[in-house]
Amino acid sequence: MATAKESSGFDLKTFLAKTGEGRTVAAFRKDQTLFSQGDAADSVFYILEGKVKLTVLSTQGKEAVVAMLGANAFLGEGCLAGQDHRMATATAITDGSILTVDKKTIVHLLHHEPTFSGLFTSYLLVHNIRIEEDLVDQLFNSSEKRLARILLLLSRVGKADEETAVVPKISQEVLAEMIGTTRERVNFFMNKFRRLGLIEYNSNLDGLRIYSSLLNVVLFDKSPQPRPGD
Repeated sequence: MATAKESSGFDLKTFLAKTGEGRTVAAFRKDQTLFSQGDAADSVFYILEGKVKLTVLSTQGKEAVVAMLGANAFLGEGCLAGQDHRMATATAITDGSILTVDKKTIVHLLHHEPTFSGLFTSYLLVHNIRIEEDLVDQLFNSSEKRLARILLLLSRVGKADEETAVVPKISQEVLAEMIGTTRERVNFFMNKFRRLGLIEYNSNLDGLRIYSSLLNVVLFDKSPQPRPGD
């Protein structure tokens, strides 16, 4: 879909990669804030490269990570459903680039460009399924199983028959916020996964490597036995 070109002359790939009327493309750096909770919601963003986390701050001052998004993901789409202000803060966790499309422009596209409308609708459907899965995960799964699922989602192991993948640096504090537990519990399970040969990482979580065997924890409620010599 990303390379399709409609008879109207609309080239989706070109649109998503270039600045034009009602849209801008900008690079961002790691730890840069793209927008903050409470900001005016008047545009939608599309991640071209890099990764972004969404966090929400409660009135009691407690912060929680509610999503981790990568390339080809939209964010800020709540403005299309009547949200006047951002409900979360978007912060870059890697370097990358992002397309910003103002609300008026994206509404026009949704009404007049089937290629863009199809891409956007497909994303929203997948995103909604993910939210439902996250809710079930929080309600019924143990913190160990939730951590395994988050690591697999971040690495996308299992896609395109990949047996292993490397996750950009992410702290145990952020992982704890994402699954709703303490950093100490995350540290305990990370050490367990490493001991069982499911993941590899150094003390700073640089180059965290995830193996597809971690799926056993999520799918079958079991972990493989340690490899000989571990």
